[in-house]
Amino acid sequence: MRNYFLTNINHLLFMRRLLLLAMIVIILPFTAFSQGRLRDYGIAPGIFKTGTYNAITDVPGVKVGQVTIIKGDDIRTGVTAIVPHEGNIFRKKCPAAIYIGNGFGKLAGYSQVKELGTIETPIILTNTLSVAQGIEGLITYTLKQYGNENVRSVNAVVGETNDSGLNDIQKRVVTSKHILEAISKASSGPVEEGSVGAGTGTICFGFKGGIGTSSRVIPASLGGYTVGVLVQSNYGGVMEIDGVPVGKLLNHYSFQKAVETDLSPDGSCMMVVITDAPVDARNLERMAKRAMLGLAKTGGIASNGSGDYVIALSVNKDNLIDENTKYYLPTLLHNEDMSALFEATIEATAEALWNSLFKATPVTGYKGYTSNPIPVDKVVEYIKAAKK
Repeated sequence: MRNYFLTNINHLLFMRRLLLLAMIVIILPFTAFSQGRLRDYGIAPGIFKTGTYNAITDVPGVKVGQVTIIKGDDIRTGVTAIVPHEGNIFRKKCPAAIYIGNGFGKLAGYSQVKELGTIETPIILTNTLSVAQGIEGLITYTLKQYGNENVRSVNAVVGETNDSGLNDIQKRVVTSKHILEAISKASSGPVEEGSVGAGTGTICFGFKGGIGTSSRVIPASLGGYTVGVLVQSNYGGVMEIDGVPVGKLLNHYSFQKAVETDLSPDGSCMMVVITDAPVDARNLERMAKRAMLGLAKTGGIASNGSGDYVIALSVNKDNLIDENTKYYLPTLLHNEDMSALFEATIEATAEALWNSLFKATPVTGYKGYTSNPIPVDKVVEYIKAAKK
C-alpha cells in the first residue's frame, strides 16, 4: 500500500512539472518579444517630469481597464476603458471637450459634449464596427449605478480605430459584456501598453501600433498639475521619434510608392487627455488642439482617410458638475496660466504614441497577415547617434 501511495505521489509531482513546463512554453511566445518603453532606453523627450507611472493613471482617481480578444486565426481586437473618477460620473460630470483633427471616424457622443461641455460616462475605445456595442455597454453601466434609477438619457462616449488589417472586423465579436468587463477591470497604477485592449489589432506607420500612455507633472511654481494621456495608435505618415526622422532612416514611410513601396498614410488615432487642473470646456478644447501637435511630433499627418480625435477632460474635484445644485461656481485658471498645460499635453501625447510603438508585440491575424513592431534596437541606435 505504501508503495502504491508513493507511486501516485511521484506521478502527481511528475504531472505538475509537465504542467508548469507547458505553461512556460505557452507563455514564452507572448513574452519573448516584450520590449521596454521609450524611457527604458535612456530616451527622455520633453522638459517636464513624468508622474510616478508615466501614465494617464498618474492623474488622481483615473483608472484604466482592458479586455484583449484573441480567437482563432482571425480575431485580434479588444476594448480599453478609461474611468475618469471613482464616483458616479453621470451625477458628477466632468468638464470636457472634443477636438477633431480629421473626421474620418465614428466617435459617439461628440455633439452633446460639444454642446454642453461635459462627459457623463467612462470613455470606451474599441474597433470601428463595435461602437454600437460600446454605447450599449455604457448605457447598461450607467443605468445600474446607484442614484441613476430615473435616468432616461445617457450620452455614451465611444471612440474607435479600424483594426481590419489584423482582425476580421465583420464578425463583430465585441459585445456589451466586454465593455462592462473592461470597466470592471479598471484600476489605477501601471497601464498595460502595446498590442492589448483596443490596440490589439492596430497598425501604426506600417508597424504594429497599439495602446500607449504617458504623463507630465508641471512644476509647482506653475501650479503642480498633472496631465495624463492615453492613445490608441493606428495611423500613418513619416515616423519621427524625439526629433529624429526614423521613418526615413528605416526607409519605411508613406508616399514612397514611386521609389519603393506604397505605405498608406491612412488610419486613425484616438487620444484621451485628462488633467486635474481647474479648467473648463473652452480651455480643455485648447488643450485638445495641442494633442494634435503631439501627433505631429511623431510624424502623423492626419491624412484624408484618418479619424483623429482628442477627448480632453478635467477631473478637478472642486469643478465636477453636480446638476442638483442651483449654480455651477467653478474655480478656473486664467488663460495666461494655460501655456504650461499646453506643453505638458504635447509632450505626454507624443510620448504616449511612441510608447504604443515601443511596447507593441508581433501579431499575426486576419488572412495570415503579420504586423511586426518597430526594430527597437536599430531605432534606439539612430536616436542616440543623432543626439551625439
